[in-house]
Formats: sequence, C-alpha cells, structure tokens
Amino acid sequence: MASLTVRPSSKFLVACFTDRHGRRLKRSTKTADRKQAQKIADEYEAAARRKRTALQVRRVITQLHREITGEEVSQTSFRNFIDEWLERKTPEIAESTQAFYRNAADKFLRFLGDMADADITEITRDHITRFRNEEAKRFAPKTVNHQVKFLRMIFRAARRDALVSDDPAEFVDTVRKGKSAPRRPFTIPELKAVLSVADDEWRSMVYFGLYTGQRLSDVAMLTWENIDLARGEIRLVSRKTARTLILPIAASLHKHIEALPSNDDPAGPLHPRAYAIVAKQGKSGHLSNQFADLLAQAGLRRKKSHRKNTDSARQHRGSELSFHCLRHTAVSMMKDAGIPSAVVMELVGHDSEQMSHVYTHVGSESLQKAADSLPDFVAA
Repeated sequence: MASLTVRPSSKFLVACFTDRHGRRLKRSTKTADRKQAQKIADEYEAAARRKRTALQVRRVITQLHREITGEEVSQTSFRNFIDEWLERKTPEIAESTQAFYRNAADKFLRFLGDMADADITEITRDHITRFRNEEAKRFAPKTVNHQVKFLRMIFRAARRDALVSDDPAEFVDTVRKGKSAPRRPFTIPELKAVLSVADDEWRSMVYFGLYTGQRLSDVAMLTWENIDLARGEIRLVSRKTARTLILPIAASLHKHIEALPSNDDPAGPLHPRAYAIVAKQGKSGHLSNQFADLLAQAGLRRKKSHRKNTDSARQHRGSELSFHCLRHTAVSMMKDAGIPSAVVMELVGHDSEQMSHVYTHVGSESLQKAADSLPDFVAA
C-alpha cells in the first residue's frame, strides 16, 4: 500500500509505493496536503503496477490535482530548470566549464524551440536523440559526446530533485568516434615561418607555448604575478584541470621575458589582447582561429573559413597544425635531446595528479635541463 514520508529539504510530501516488480519507490507529490498527497501516492502505485509511462503518470497526477484543488500543478519548464541548475553550479566550476555548460544548454534550448518552455517531463529520449543526430552532422564526435554527457548530467539532477521519474537521457548512446590523424609537431623551419609573420604578442605566445608546453588559454591568461624570474619559475593553475603547475623557465624564455615591456601591476597580463578575449568569452576558440589565420599567412595551413566543423573539415583537422601542436613540438624536441619521458611529461604538465609537487617528484635540475634542451628560437 502506498504511504507518505517527508524530506528535510522539501516542503512537499513524498509518495512511497511499490511497482510491479516489488521495488519500493519514492516520488514527490508536489503538495504538502496529506489527503491530496495520499491520493497521488495511490495513483503512483496504480500506475507503477500497470506499467504506465512517466508522461502518462504525470498527466493523471495533474488531472487529479486539478480535481482536488481546482488549481493547476506547478510546473518546472526545462528552460527554468537549466537556468537554476547553472546558477547553482557556478561557484563550483571553473569559468571555462561555465562557458561550456552555458553554450551546451543554449544549443539544446534552440533545438527544442517552444518545447523548452514546456514542463521538463515533456522532454523525451526522442528529443535528445534527434538533437544528438543533428549535432553529429555538423561537429566532431568528441564535441557531440560532450553535449550528450552534459544532458545526462542535467536530467540526473532533475531526477534527484524528483522533477522527473524517468531519465530520458540515460539510455541515449554517444556517437562512434571516427579515426582522425594525430596532431603532429612543428618542424624547425615551420616554427621560424610562423615567428616571421607573427606580431609581437603572437610571437611571445608562441615562445610561451613552445617553452612551457601549455595550452593556448593558459598562455593567454598569464599575468606578471605568475612569473618569478628570481626563482626561474612560472606558477599557474591549469584552466582545464584546475591543478597548480610549477614550471621552470627555459633560458631562451627567460631572455624573452626580460625583454618584454615592464608592467608595475602584478595582475597585468603578459598578452593583453589575448587575455581580454579569453576573459570576455571564457574560452580560446577565437584565439585558435586567429592562430589558424597566422599559420595560413605563413603558408602552413589552408585558409580557414571559421565556420562550424563539417564532415570534410573534420577529416583534415587532426593532421593540420594548431597552437596545441607547440605542446607536441616541445615533447618531441626534448625526447630527441635524450630527456627521459617521465621528466618531459612532468615539464609540460601532462595532466599529472602530482603536478603541484613536480620538484619533489622529478627534481628541479632535471626539469631545468629539459627546458633548456629546447632550441633557442628567441635569438633566431
């Protein structure tokens, strides 16, 4: 027999009922009135025993509530839920993650159209599957799968909040990842070609990308307080992994930093234009496009339209040069110089859990030797 219980975190009574498999389930009744809640609990149990869908149950409960109270059941639209969820998550996640979540949410809201303002229980597995398939026509598998995983996260949260009884995203599979060519390192002539056409800021960012092996967004967000020339260190928090990195400054990079225009503000950015773009947009996509244009100017890549990925564009993406290839270049050159792989991986911050303690794990002398093994492009 269906019964009622309460949750400390909610004013609504919770229905406890048994389904046809003998499992004991709990669902919010969305009411604090015990008489109404008991009728709703009985209906939940009847529906569970008759194998009704979540949408059918919702409609029955809505009608029952209307008959008892003369009022409509309060509903939570998908749009409202996702806005509230994003607001709750904001203090818990990095800015780059916030930007991804907001972008992923906006994409799905646009796909839903008017359905975005319907009750969240009206969103079905079919909506999510069709969205996935539309995205797969335009984006790489990795991008599409991130979107699917984001929606799974959203609907798990809705289920925990007792807003949905069934998770429509739970059994939506990710798309198969196609084979793509791995990124390759720059050759020395290619690096010289890029540096020859780059302006002062981009030339500096290439130096930092090469001599530290860091990602574009992290290089763009460097400020003077990240640099300690006296210790010969760069300290930063990776935007992707949120880990603290302590990196030795290669002799060539040290020479370049000393030649940069001085700034009395410790919080002042080393690369003001790039910093402003990432700080405003929360991501480095626009900078990636700028670097692609720079590569095209150097004759190292075809001119990019900067339109969304198409199937044909994705086929060439892996083999084309990008800023991330500087990371591969640093790794390749250090290994060619005989630097042990463990030291190389520590130096570039290869997502190591222990990266905040690199000096105790590998030794500062080994890391400095690895950094100094890279060719001197600053004097070139």
